[in-house]
Amino acid sequence: MIQPETYDHIELIKKRAGQLWRFLDGEQKLREIEALDAQMGAPGFWDNNDKAQKHIGKVNALKKAVLPVVDFRKKLEDIDVMLELIEAGSEEERIEYTKELESTVSTLLDNIDEIEIASFLTGQFDRNNAIFSIQAGAGGTESNDWADMLFRMYSRWAERQGFTVEIQDVQSGEQAGISKATVLIKGENAYGYAKAERGVHRLVRISPFDSNQRRHTSFCAVDVVAEITDEVKVDLNEDDIRTDVYRSSGKGGQGVNTTDSAVRLTHIPTGLVVTCQNERSQIKNKASAMSVLKARLYERRLDEQRSEMEKFYGEKGEIGWGAQIRSYVLQPYQMVKDLRTGVSTADTQGVLDGELDPFINGWLRAGCPRHRNKDIQVDD
Repeated sequence: MIQPETYDHIELIKKRAGQLWRFLDGEQKLREIEALDAQMGAPGFWDNNDKAQKHIGKVNALKKAVLPVVDFRKKLEDIDVMLELIEAGSEEERIEYTKELESTVSTLLDNIDEIEIASFLTGQFDRNNAIFSIQAGAGGTESNDWADMLFRMYSRWAERQGFTVEIQDVQSGEQAGISKATVLIKGENAYGYAKAERGVHRLVRISPFDSNQRRHTSFCAVDVVAEITDEVKVDLNEDDIRTDVYRSSGKGGQGVNTTDSAVRLTHIPTGLVVTCQNERSQIKNKASAMSVLKARLYERRLDEQRSEMEKFYGEKGEIGWGAQIRSYVLQPYQMVKDLRTGVSTADTQGVLDGELDPFINGWLRAGCPRHRNKDIQVDD
């Protein structure tokens, strides 16, 4: 016998799939795909290779947005067939088909979540790689250790997502932890997901560095920008950039720490500073640093257009109270809560081990016109 909640789940899935199809304007996009595919078969399509590649990129982007929902809707049709088979089948067949139905419905519930989240990644650079920067706030050793914990957390999160992490620069703290780190996270939609982490992160815990076992509050700022492609033009005047080379202070093989291979670029008009020391070659480090500098300058330009520049770059962008997006409380109770969406969990260790999907997905849903989250409690 089919359980009542199974019917409820089927109706919920159909409703969400219908909403998503309308949100994506699926019928219109299918017509666009058909028209663009037809143009690809026209004579002379490949006469202009750059134009052809842009055309193909547009088609692929449309297909990536719509075809998963098309496939999902076909699976919903299969559910209707299974319901008919259960109704018309023998007792033994009903039992078998009911088990298959419940398993399929459970899978589709997970799938619709994944498809919905992916559909929110419609920004210009959401598919790009992400450049993460972690900066310890005031507080010395405490903040440096917190920065190191965040560095580990994001590395674990990236590994869970199947992304590749390339360390570009790590500056050690005076006694423990790190004062600053920059990493490049490579993978499909890396920036689309990672941009949710941009802001100040607050930690409350009993300090392992305090002999009196007092509770301390530490802050770190996380900045996330998209790695931009050559299609995006960022004008840089060489006279505005000061280049310094020095010996790498981080871990590395022979040649990394014994030559002046590390590069620091300072954009004089804005004061932005980028360092890179992960390669043995000074030329490669400079190229990587230049790529990061361009990305940050472009993001800065976007911030200016959004009239929000002070939140991240101006004097008001203080790494401290009133600016945090998320609190990680380890003492006197266990709780991680995102202050923008209300998403929270008591599984603090899981979060610090990289389980960030509930927070990132909650932020993406909150930014979508179809979703406005209140307080969401994550199951532990």
